[in-house]
Amino acid sequence: MRVRFAVLGPVEVSAEDRPLPSASPRHRSVLAYLLLHAGTVIGAERLVGAIWGATPPDTSRSQIHAAITGLRRVLRAAGAADVLATRPAGYVIRPEPGQLDLEEFTTGVAEAGRIADAEPEEAARRLRAALALWRGQPLADVSADYVEPARARLEDRRLAAVERLAELELAMGRHADLVDELSAHVAAHPLRERLTAHLVLALHRAGRQHDALAAARGFRAVLADEQGLDPSRAFTDLEQRVLRDDPALAHRPAPSAVSAPARRRVSFLPYDPPDFTGRRVEMDRIAPLDEARSTVWAIDGMAGVGKTTLAVHAANRLGGGFPDGQLFVDLQAHTAGQSPLSAAAAAEVLLRQLGVPVDDLQGTPAELTARWRAELADRRALVVLDNAADVDQVAPLLPGASSGLVLITSRRRLVGLDGAEVLSLDPLPAEDSLGLFTAIVGTRADAEPLAVLDVLQLCGFLPLAVRIAAARLRHRPRWTVGYLADRLRDQRGRLTELAVSDRGVAAAFTLSYEQLEPGQRRMFRLLGLHPGRDLDAGAAAALAGIGSEEAEQLLEELLDAHMLLQHEPGRYTLHDLLREHARRTAEAQDTPAMRTAAVDRLVEHYQRAIADAGSGGADTWLAAERANLIAVAAQATDRQRATALHRYLYDRSQHAVALYADALESSRARGDRPTEARALVDMGWVHWRQSRYDEAADQHRRALRLAHELGDRHVEARAEQGLGHVRLGQDHADEAREHYLRALERYRELGDRAAEGAVLAALGRAVARLGDVRSAVALHHDALRVYEGLDDRDGRAEALEGLGSAHLDLREHEQARAHYEHALALYRETGYRSGEASALNGLGEVALAAGDHASAAERHRAAIALADEIAYSREQERARAGLARAVRGAGRPEGG
Repeated sequence: MRVRFAVLGPVEVSAEDRPLPSASPRHRSVLAYLLLHAGTVIGAERLVGAIWGATPPDTSRSQIHAAITGLRRVLRAAGAADVLATRPAGYVIRPEPGQLDLEEFTTGVAEAGRIADAEPEEAARRLRAALALWRGQPLADVSADYVEPARARLEDRRLAAVERLAELELAMGRHADLVDELSAHVAAHPLRERLTAHLVLALHRAGRQHDALAAARGFRAVLADEQGLDPSRAFTDLEQRVLRDDPALAHRPAPSAVSAPARRRVSFLPYDPPDFTGRRVEMDRIAPLDEARSTVWAIDGMAGVGKTTLAVHAANRLGGGFPDGQLFVDLQAHTAGQSPLSAAAAAEVLLRQLGVPVDDLQGTPAELTARWRAELADRRALVVLDNAADVDQVAPLLPGASSGLVLITSRRRLVGLDGAEVLSLDPLPAEDSLGLFTAIVGTRADAEPLAVLDVLQLCGFLPLAVRIAAARLRHRPRWTVGYLADRLRDQRGRLTELAVSDRGVAAAFTLSYEQLEPGQRRMFRLLGLHPGRDLDAGAAAALAGIGSEEAEQLLEELLDAHMLLQHEPGRYTLHDLLREHARRTAEAQDTPAMRTAAVDRLVEHYQRAIADAGSGGADTWLAAERANLIAVAAQATDRQRATALHRYLYDRSQHAVALYADALESSRARGDRPTEARALVDMGWVHWRQSRYDEAADQHRRALRLAHELGDRHVEARAEQGLGHVRLGQDHADEAREHYLRALERYRELGDRAAEGAVLAALGRAVARLGDVRSAVALHHDALRVYEGLDDRDGRAEALEGLGSAHLDLREHEQARAHYEHALALYRETGYRSGEASALNGLGEVALAAGDHASAAERHRAAIALADEIAYSREQERARAGLARAVRGAGRPEGG
């Protein structure tokens, strides 16, 4: 259905040339204001000010909302609902070409100006067609604060077109035909000097000198009476020449028209690097051209991904198919020290590239963009609009009905750019990155293929980073590729390494960051503190201390700005280099206390999730978060929370082995020795839980050596504690005691009370194994007091288990059973399933010692089911052995 909007007279919306039902006066005033600023997002506050001025009613916002709703209803009925859109900053109306009379008028005037010198007859025809669009006083039926000045501006543009038409008609000798028309205009606008001058000249050339002088004297009198002014020197000169009957005023026919000179082919495309590599799929998508219509490609991606390089390479490759020129303008959305170009300023640049004289580039912003589209209408040109900020910046620059190609690059997804083909760039594939690096470095890359792959990985396969790394190597002949890789492995200095001259990865990221809103910036910084690979909205909300819905909105906005990546729905991740930039920015702009609080909120979030998993079956979610739990547990400043996270992983040790192995491998690849030491300890603990004592001992000893070299006392303590567990599991209680004592000393030096409690409980078990049960009871009570002071329920349960075991050794069955029951209840509260299996086995052993074989069998069977589920081999073996004893004691075959 053909829909038209009209403001050059009464404000109307029509469909198929039939006016739609008249909107209310308030609806018309809102519609007219949006149409006067078509293509521009108008905020609610601006609309309120435009309608009511400085004294809006209390209901102004609700009236605006009601008007928008009513307009949408009218447009929906006309099949044009998409014309009026809501944006985060307000409302925008985007009529298509030919739908708005004001836009048609502006385009017609601009087209006439472009061809006036070569085709005056056609120019005059277009001006008359443009003026015919006027149906009376503009905005005739609208009443609002903005209307009078807007109406005056529109009327001025109409009269300027009338004056330009008169110039053309006078130049073509049609003075006699103009007299009546101009007389009517002068009567309506007696203070319009240029209009009166045209009338004076037309009357003079028509042989009516007396009337011409009368018109001149009338203007002089009105001007003096109403404004106290005299006419300009040019008008006075015309008046004197009419009085003298100057022959030079007579019409002189223009010389015979000659064919217009052929358009010269122009190209303003930037340099296309000869080492351009890869992007074959993307180039193949852009290459097919439809000569019958304009094709617009919106190329988006993160900073440094190669958007401009691809656009320029494609433009140079395809340029031969566009004989009317290849144009380029940097819209400066992310240009250091520059503000983004307005659409009008960009149109002026492009018009100059087409050869339009600077003196002709006058008019309002809307007129300039309309002139640009008019110039492009009958040309087959290729245009690159580089570095765009948003849809509003580029929409006025898109051709209406030409058969050209427009390539737009932006760091933001141009979601509202209707009809555009979309091409989102990812970092280069490994093969293309290798090709780019080798093209720059040359044969030096061939000698160190593994080191080259290291460099590319450390660059995150980001084209800008790969180019800079290769350029640094190329200009340093004494460097090896391996040496470059070692320099890049230092994460604290990696972004510094990836910079040459005034170009760098960090600088590119900073420009993107500075374009974000304050809330988006804060979220981006906080994401750099997350130690895992990806996260969901819940984790982001915890980091920022906000609601999940608000967090998801910010994440989606960062995704649209290409500051985040998304490999699967609902999960978000940072490119490695952006992660480093976010972390560095957080360290520069947020206090240590703010960063610590954010991480503590994140750990608390995961701790709550673990508790929910134990009671609400959230294993699917937690399965996706296991790698994060490893990383977060390692970084947690609160040891009690870190222990809870580790225990969750230990409950799922069959998965934790692979995850810790990944952590170990990646830390070694990065040269990150502190993380390597922590991963070794974690691997050792998991293998101990699986009764793989030799592997566990090896990993703990390697961690101990590395921690000693690094001076990492905490990793030393955990490794000693782990070795104590291993030796106790191997029935070497005396050696276990020595490891525990060394761990206890280090934890006390560190002031780690939670870990101190755990070692006291472990030391109690070792001492009990050596026969000193009363000392073991005392140690377990010491551990219990530590845990009670920390309000650590898992720790209290572990100490209670130790007391249960000790009292069982002392044949104090009731006390042993009470301690185990208490421990089991605490484990179930916290969801620590490994502890639950252990406490069930303890209760089975107490029941067996008391002669209650049925109860013992029941407890051990429950322990087997739980230990099998979490692959906890130590408690599996303990439960099966206990079940066998209980069955034999009852006199039935085992398993009966």
